Amino acid sequence: MALFKRKTPGAPAGKTPEVGRRPICLALQGGGAHGAFQWGVLDRLLEADVLDIRAVTASSAGAMNGAALVSGLATGGSAGARASLDKLWRETNQSGGKNVFGDTSIWSNALQPSWLKDSPLWRASETLAMSMSPYEFNPFNHNPLKRVLLASIDFEAVQTSDVKLFVAATAVRHARSRVFTSTEITDQVLLASACLPHLFQAVEIEGEPYWDGGYLANPPLWPLFYDDTPDDVLLITLNAFERAETPKAAGEIMDRLNEVVFNAPLVAELRAVAFVQDLIEQGRLTPSARDQYRHILMHAIEADGWLGDLSLGSKFNTEWSFLNDLKTRGRAAADDWLGHCMAEVGERSSVDLQARFG
Repeated sequence: MALFKRKTPGAPAGKTPEVGRRPICLALQGGGAHGAFQWGVLDRLLEADVLDIRAVTASSAGAMNGAALVSGLATGGSAGARASLDKLWRETNQSGGKNVFGDTSIWSNALQPSWLKDSPLWRASETLAMSMSPYEFNPFNHNPLKRVLLASIDFEAVQTSDVKLFVAATAVRHARSRVFTSTEITDQVLLASACLPHLFQAVEIEGEPYWDGGYLANPPLWPLFYDDTPDDVLLITLNAFERAETPKAAGEIMDRLNEVVFNAPLVAELRAVAFVQDLIEQGRLTPSARDQYRHILMHAIEADGWLGDLSLGSKFNTEWSFLNDLKTRGRAAADDWLGHCMAEVGERSSVDLQARFG
């Protein structure tokens, strides 16, 4: 079951409305290799060429996609952005197999049967591996993701682009979310935004160590509310919001807990958006207060229904066939959204936040 309910039926499925390019912001959630699903979504949207992307806010793998997107748009328009995203995921595949996103089970490729991985002995072995600090098992702080980013993203183009980019990272010592803006984006910022602390050493920037941005903002929506950006926001998620059944196996419990933790900051922000939308729509704000709040139009392409059959472990899988399967799923999800919701962009929200958060 999807978190967001559509407000209107929209256009018939499979048909892209005949409209001009409409300004929009993108909000890209993080989720390791599942970011290839976003690759597919963005690839289809760029192919349709009906959106004028003016701002991107993102965390973790979403930040990688966002930087590749902005870099490509700056150097080659929609075609350049598609090529840049393709380059990013090809480099990801070629930089370390399953370990580019930090899989500690480096020997898992040799033993594939699911029955073995679900056994108590296997789980105990994984727990033992996780008990080691990255400062112990990776003292030289090797991170294959750095090579991927430098090979696939033109950071000067990102920093000077007219498309605004906001990337979240979690300040370790201060327990606060820091949002880096376009002119600050470097490979170190993206590494910080994707730094899982039990797998990689904290990334230090200006004397502050940073961990994965998804812990406190996944992705951060608030930068879009206070900047000169379009009112429409298209959220592309990677973590399922709802599950039909209660997890009972140890692995299933950990998978669901991971989804809950990384969705929590986004849920809090969406609840605030729903609250303000209700105040505006009901005319409950004073004239002076109305000048301080924007009526954000929310849209969403969800992971629910598209990635629900995948486990947490697959977020570390960068095999080319798997990444292409995720891309195919993303393109199908985007095609569905174009057919049902594109007509609402610039007019009204195409999802009902009040039904979930009001």
